[in-house]
Amino acid sequence: MRLLAVTDVERWIVLLPALIVGAGLVAGVLILLGRAFAVTVRESGHPRLIVAAVVGLAGAIVLLTFLGVELPRE
Repeated sequence: MRLLAVTDVERWIVLLPALIVGAGLVAGVLILLGRAFAVTVRESGHPRLIVAAVVGLAGAIVLLTFLGVELPRE
């Protein structure tokens, strides 16, 4: 019966390495994509336009989320 009674501390000790590796993988992918985006913006002819479009899109998503707009579902 001891195997069925796992405490929360033991569960966290078992899951912590997986969580750390997963967080590292996500951070690595975000850094890689961020650097690629920075190079693309730097090499484009209109970097301000690209940055303004990204900021505008993020602002629209935040505003629509705040207003509670939902996309129609099938």
